[in-house]
Amino acid sequence: MIRKASAVITLCVLGLLLGACDRLKIGDINTDPGRFQNKEVSVAGKVTGLSIGALNTGLYEIDDGTGKLYVLSSSRGAPTKGAYVGVKGTIMPTFTFLGKNYATVLRESDRRAVRASN
Repeated sequence: MIRKASAVITLCVLGLLLGACDRLKIGDINTDPGRFQNKEVSVAGKVTGLSIGALNTGLYEIDDGTGKLYVLSSSRGAPTKGAYVGVKGTIMPTFTFLGKNYATVLRESDRRAVRASN
């Protein structure tokens, strides 16, 4: 019985460790988007500026104070402007010209509402 319980606890801890994704600063992603391209990242911030959604798809912009990032949602629409969200997804190829990054886009795979940190 103890062996079974310890096996379950070990599997749960491993699942949490493997499933956890450290939250990155948007400024770090915008500084070198190629480094994160096609990799899963996790960010959090306030929905600002653009927030358009229809038919369970959406495009919105989040800002964490270090930078802004566009998020493309293909299954949950867009949250309302002013909402604080945590988003996990994959960084898509971006548009860079003469060393300046113009649009970094994250393809959303998961989203959670988060509280604003004061």
